[in-house]
Amino acid sequence: MSTRGAAGYIEPMSLASSRRAQGREFLAGCRDELPILLGVAPFGMIYGLLALDAGLPAFAAQAMSSVLFAGSAQLVATRLIREGAPAVVLVVTVLVVNLRHALYSASVAPRIKHLGMGWKALLSYLLTDEAYAVVASRYARDGDRADVSPHRHWYFLGAGLTLWAAWQCSTAAGVFLGAAVPRRWGLDFTLALTFIALVFPALEDLATTAAAIAAGILAVLAVGLPYKLGLVLAAVVGIGVGLVVEARRT
Repeated sequence: MSTRGAAGYIEPMSLASSRRAQGREFLAGCRDELPILLGVAPFGMIYGLLALDAGLPAFAAQAMSSVLFAGSAQLVATRLIREGAPAVVLVVTVLVVNLRHALYSASVAPRIKHLGMGWKALLSYLLTDEAYAVVASRYARDGDRADVSPHRHWYFLGAGLTLWAAWQCSTAAGVFLGAAVPRRWGLDFTLALTFIALVFPALEDLATTAAAIAAGILAVLAVGLPYKLGLVLAAVVGIGVGLVVEARRT
């Protein structure tokens, strides 16, 4: 029977138990992410179709899914590329569209502050809308209980990797097989359905609801602006409205 020595090494039994716990957390994250993939798969195919339509080579379209890995930003970027938008407009628009990830990071940061830089870098790369929805729900369920598993970052990893793999595969399907999909199917409508499904559960208070309503209204009113600048304007105004409402409540 192994024991803990003077050097403080972990006995084999404890190490095996820890690895089993890590595996359970990882698989739980994969399992909880699976239902969301029903909306992600057509979303990825839509991006692949639009990327080819914008003139991107197949390799570049697939590489964007690996490097940028942000569905809404990728769709906006391909549309801007198709319209010949200046590079500075493209970069600024993508940054603004992805500003919400800073809020996601601020939300999960206290939960992973004990991890090393390697883990933090990996999880930050995997932090997307769909992964955050699952992980944040898990953290909310756990709360501050004393019996919370110390391996929850493996749950985060499982959820994030499941989404990443699904996104790469669906993008590849859109890029390499998308030509066979009839455009009359109207798959682009699933993009709106995906974001509606993500937004509604997140409307938990007056501030988030006001931000969503303000951004939605302005996005519709500014749809005619060139280079899709209406999306940038709607995002900025939505964030501003949310902050103002939250400040008045506190």
